[in-house]
Amino acid sequence: MPNKTSGWIIGRQIIRSATSVGANYRATRIAKSEADFINKLKIVEEECDETLYWIEIIEDTHMITIDKMSALKKEAKEILAIIIASLKTLRNKKLIQN
Repeated sequence: MPNKTSGWIIGRQIIRSATSVGANYRATRIAKSEADFINKLKIVEEECDETLYWIEIIEDTHMITIDKMSALKKEAKEILAIIIASLKTLRNKKLIQN
């Protein structure tokens, strides 16, 4: 990241959201119920999407070249897709049970 205020601010934001993905995913392991598990997984989804937002800001403002960001962006998109698929599966399972 560029050594200037905008680089520091966006750098901190992406660190916060990206590390939150892992921390909140870990929290799903101690969910008190299926509803609690789903709510925690939704937080993971939101934080992952926020991380993608910051990656796109970095690309759009050319703070770092798109080449350097592409692997990170691809991985974030893959994680988000897994979380979304998991949430859909859980919601469908819940509908079937009711």
